[in-house]
Amino acid sequence: MTLCAVQSDVQEPRFTSDHVHPGTGLSVLLRRILTEGNLAFVDGVTGDLCRFGDGTGAEVVIGLTASAARKIAANPDLAFGEAYVDGALVLVRGTLNDLFALLFRNQAALALSQSNMGNMALRLRRRMQQMNSRVRARRNVEHHYDLSSDLYRLFLDPDMQYSCAYYAQPGVSLEEAQLAKKRHLISKMLLEPEQRVLDIGCGWGGMALEVARSANVSVLGVTLSSEQLKIANERARGSRARFQLIDYRDVKGSFQRIVSVGMFEHVGLPNYDAFFQQIARLLTEDGVAVIHSIGRKDGPDITNPWIDKYIFPGGYIPALSEVLPAIERAGLWVTDIEILRLHYAKTLADWQARYAAHRAEVAVLYDERFCRMWDFYLAASESAFRHQGHMNFQIQLAKRIDTVPLTRDYITDRDRNAATLIADAA
Repeated sequence: MTLCAVQSDVQEPRFTSDHVHPGTGLSVLLRRILTEGNLAFVDGVTGDLCRFGDGTGAEVVIGLTASAARKIAANPDLAFGEAYVDGALVLVRGTLNDLFALLFRNQAALALSQSNMGNMALRLRRRMQQMNSRVRARRNVEHHYDLSSDLYRLFLDPDMQYSCAYYAQPGVSLEEAQLAKKRHLISKMLLEPEQRVLDIGCGWGGMALEVARSANVSVLGVTLSSEQLKIANERARGSRARFQLIDYRDVKGSFQRIVSVGMFEHVGLPNYDAFFQQIARLLTEDGVAVIHSIGRKDGPDITNPWIDKYIFPGGYIPALSEVLPAIERAGLWVTDIEILRLHYAKTLADWQARYAAHRAEVAVLYDERFCRMWDFYLAASESAFRHQGHMNFQIQLAKRIDTVPLTRDYITDRDRNAATLIADAA
């Protein structure tokens, strides 16, 4: 017996004797952990729907082969995503976002995807995941950021900002929120004429170009992505921004201002001391640095195995308890910390909508399996920011106690002034 029509672009699994039976390991596991919600799939023996949860909320129905069920029961963090990408798990009713929301309504399910950091093997694995030498860091960046730029143009804003936007007002567009993000960071940089600015992890150049436009300063952007560098250099013509393919550890010189947006997640815990010591070396005595990164509120963990294998090898989302000690050891002042809650969930929702609208074009660039992989990646990422304690932090750093104003009013004042100038120009 088969369920009702599955997605037309995915071959329907054969729900025969190879399908999931209530006595299988996954069924036993789901009955134990899903105390809330409404999840169902077909029993391949009886043809009945196997239901899990208390029946509340929107029903999510999945098609799942027995072999995929066994793999998920044995290694859910990795096999769940692999089953979806391979077409062994399909959504018959509901969306990936619905499925993730259902799972994370249940604390036991949430705990299932979290690591026990008291486990010595997991601690060792975490360290090995993040040993980002120069060679490995370059390879990791190429894996994700050297994909076709045409892919990113399909779902990002025109400035190709691939990091958390800043939704300062309800109802703003992705373009407005990304511009607000850049302006908010620039407000914290306290730029002055003729300063030298370093952008670590410059992406396609949007942040560096905005900095150069906003003040009479020169900007050096550094990246490890050849694809990003090519586009950044094309965009930089006629501006005071320039770009280089270089590891942050090899940058020389001195800078009055340093900014890094969405790059710190690729540094790796073993390199935090080296990162902040390099910031301290490059920053002038009266300098200011602003670091914008994804973070986690629940303390140290490991990178999800599926994300590490298929999306961001070598990446790690830190807890502030892991970041601040390295800043202290570098001798820097933390002059401001801001936590952005749900801003990235909103950003990812906008990206998902645009990605879905252009999904057929993505399939032409790559293939259907790649499309499912990115379906899963974007939905899982939004879920992490809505349900799993992920957030963004912006840390402002200085060498001197008196480098920045003693109150935070200047940030809001500069944000509002920039918004007024933009509105007047429009």
